[in-house]
Amino acid sequence: MTKFDAQPSSRLSLTRRHFLGAVIAVGAAGALPVSALAQAQAETQAQPAAAALNPGIAQAIADHFSSIKSMKGGFLQIGPRGDQMSGTFFIQRPGKMRFNYDPPSRMRVICDGNNVQVINDQTQTRNMYQLSKTPLSLLLANKIDLSADMVRDVDSKPDLTKITLGNRTVFGDSTITMIFDSKSYDLRQWTVIDPQGKTTDVIINNVKTNVAFDDSVFRIDYTR
Repeated sequence: MTKFDAQPSSRLSLTRRHFLGAVIAVGAAGALPVSALAQAQAETQAQPAAAALNPGIAQAIADHFSSIKSMKGGFLQIGPRGDQMSGTFFIQRPGKMRFNYDPPSRMRVICDGNNVQVINDQTQTRNMYQLSKTPLSLLLANKIDLSADMVRDVDSKPDLTKITLGNRTVFGDSTITMIFDSKSYDLRQWTVIDPQGKTTDVIINNVKTNVAFDDSVFRIDYTR
């Protein structure tokens, strides 16, 4: 049975975390190995807390994202307690995405351009969310427009640029922090902080861009 949830609840904490983990990997075109991720994280934490807000750089990086119309690759998701999950992701603009988690997880996240469905075969639940009410609507658009109220912070250094985005959605006031190479605009690290202050990191690997997918990859079964 498909459940349409308009408000977050404690019973959806696991589902929400898988969803947010998928969100921060959307639009990725490159990544670092785990050791480099830790190094980039340490460098970011050492930077001054009062970063200069520069929406122009954020929009330039957003334009780089939106120029990539499709991609696929592997991902490693690191949860708040250090738990690790891997899988495969597929992205197609506008509005389509799929995350398949490797066993023993039995989770999938599918976006068909209208809705986002989080499937857990272990608990036999299917939770549905309107795409327009999730952060995915920003990152899966053909043209990513970062308005001033969306960009919480931009900290640009010669080697790394850190951008923090925030938006109130059905998941509460969550923030997404992304670290990019300041010269190439390649995405290096993604960290999401949920309303409870818990963080989830995602690392992307073996990324291929501008690939063709069958329509069935992003199909949601509305009859179940």
